[in-house]
Amino acid sequence: MMGMGGGIFWWIVMAVLLVIPFYRILPRYGLPAYAAFLAVFPLVALILLWIIAFKDKFDEAAK
Repeated sequence: MMGMGGGIFWWIVMAVLLVIPFYRILPRYGLPAYAAFLAVFPLVALILLWIIAFKDKFDEAAK
């Protein structure tokens, strides 16, 4: 019988498991590490993944 406390606990665990990889990866792509905390929102996480995926193409176009 998990009440509201159990649901919040799992939400926090999943948020931490999502933020830590973004926190480690984002500085390698020239993005601020604190932006990883915004990745708990699904749309922001998706946008960050697209930025990471196409970062080399953006850099080549700027040269």
